[in-house]
Amino acid sequence: MGGTNSALPSIFYTTAKPPSPPQPRTKTCTDTRTREHWWKPQLQELQKLPAFMRVASSGNMLSHVGHTILGMNTVQLYMKVPGSRTPAYQYQLALERFEWNEVKKVKSIVPMIHVSWNVARTVKITDPDTYKMIKHCLLQSMKHIQILRDQLVAEGKKISYQSRVKDEPAYYCNECDVEVFNLLFVTSENNSRKTYVVHCEDCARQRSPNLTDVVVLEQYRIEELMNAYDSFSLVSSSR
Repeated sequence: MGGTNSALPSIFYTTAKPPSPPQPRTKTCTDTRTREHWWKPQLQELQKLPAFMRVASSGNMLSHVGHTILGMNTVQLYMKVPGSRTPAYQYQLALERFEWNEVKKVKSIVPMIHVSWNVARTVKITDPDTYKMIKHCLLQSMKHIQILRDQLVAEGKKISYQSRVKDEPAYYCNECDVEVFNLLFVTSENNSRKTYVVHCEDCARQRSPNLTDVVVLEQYRIEELMNAYDSFSLVSSSR
């Protein structure tokens, strides 16, 4: 496995689950992507919304996830009780929920670390409070990566670089569902089928304290992240 990781197969997140017997259920939502021609008038109406409320726009942070999350950055129709409401996602609410989920070991639908870095690279932020929260998130992310990287190097663990590809999803730990960003701890699920599973450091060390048979992949050079952090600045709303 060289510096470009040409010998390492592309990894993907898998979770093997035993088949469940069919259960009666009521479908409460419909994904419009499969029948867009059926909903053309409704989808056209949605384009009249302000930019930050549209399904896809530079002002909607869910457009910067980089992959599809059904019902979050795609249009879905829901059957709901009259009067019920689903609150819109705002960065502060989403970040607070992400941190709560992390403490409770619950998977967050929106990978906030991944989204925050994408926003920093592509979006011009004019709100000072949002800018400060994103900047703080990026700083904490870099600190964690640098400390973890230094620890792995000190232990003599090889870190193999494998850059992200287009539409590659964000990763979550196969055991605890925490978001895993940049430094991925990968094990082989089934050598004959060549499937690979991502873990966080804690869960990887529970499986193997010395990380034997665990491949550590780095998806961004630390210099890339530092440049993105330095380039992310508050933009005047008058521009």
